[in-house]
Amino acid sequence: MDFEPTAEQQLLRDTVTDFLTARYDLEKSRAAARVGSGWQPEIWRAFAEEVGILGASLPENVGGFDGGAVETMLIAEALGAALVVEPYVDTVVVGAGLLRRAGGARAETLLRGITSGTVVTAFAALEADSGYDLNRVSTTARREGDSWVLDGAKIVVTSAPLATHLLITAHTPAGLSLFVVDAGTAGLTLHPYRTIDERRAADIVLESVRVPADALLGTEGAVADSLATAADEAIAAIAAEAVGAMRRVLADTVDYAKQRKQFGVPIGSFQVLQHRMVDMHLELEQAVAAMYLVTLKLDTAPAERARAAAAAKATIGRAARFIGQHAVQLHGAMGMTEELSIGHYFKRLTALEYEWGPADHHIARYAALTKPVAAQ
Repeated sequence: MDFEPTAEQQLLRDTVTDFLTARYDLEKSRAAARVGSGWQPEIWRAFAEEVGILGASLPENVGGFDGGAVETMLIAEALGAALVVEPYVDTVVVGAGLLRRAGGARAETLLRGITSGTVVTAFAALEADSGYDLNRVSTTARREGDSWVLDGAKIVVTSAPLATHLLITAHTPAGLSLFVVDAGTAGLTLHPYRTIDERRAADIVLESVRVPADALLGTEGAVADSLATAADEAIAAIAAEAVGAMRRVLADTVDYAKQRKQFGVPIGSFQVLQHRMVDMHLELEQAVAAMYLVTLKLDTAPAERARAAAAAKATIGRAARFIGQHAVQLHGAMGMTEELSIGHYFKRLTALEYEWGPADHHIARYAALTKPVAAQ
């Protein structure tokens, strides 16, 4: 199968890579992640106005370029290689995906805002006892006149402190539904914190949060399929992000092994370390194959898409751990220092291993999806 991008896709990849090389300094981004709002809003605006990646995979009717899963993969891989902390996946992949499938005037307005860089979304779905099940929700929404009133709590809502709008799942009398809530709405309380990979997240409490009728996205009680699709699209995107990060980590490790000397010779000349780096390369190639598989399966039947996503997440999780840990070990004690990029990439790869479910969760998911149907 030919995995070569088209000329337009290659141009997109080169444009994003060149921009990040010239404008996205790792030291500056790490400093921004630790203080203030935790990101660089001027970079986000440049993503919209100069590079156009926020609308690259969105429909033309909302200002996008009508791209698809492959364009998202190329962008996410480049962002992963540069260790970008800005909320591309949370907003452009998950948020825009949910909004696009919901349809309606409110969703279209928000999609235009995402394309222009003025809207940032965070997806609030998980709760204290939900595990990784997006359908296990205790948060409720009840209708009062022309409004909806939401009560409940959500945990580990990535990008919530940066978001202008939160997409929140809640049960209504008709079933599981999706609502959009503006940041700063009365009764909405965020408890923000910085994650291990220097990103921003928050736990959320909703106490009689009143929103207008059009805050309901899509059909009441009919959001389960859209959530499942969003989760698999997110897995495909973070798989690409992880591949970008792992490529960078492996390249930096090989370069270091050529320069670092012990007993008067580069450590890369030691056969045992050469074997170690070959094993890292093999793990990366398996991760790349899994990334391609899930990307190309996103538009297939739900069960086929879900199997590809589960396989990709399990493969990526294993590769991220293997490559990250061995890269740190090969760099010695300096591997986890703040001054060296390897430590920062290792933290991000560790987080990616668990985002949208760890490997063991997706191995069990894959087993359930491939279990033979019992004979009648």
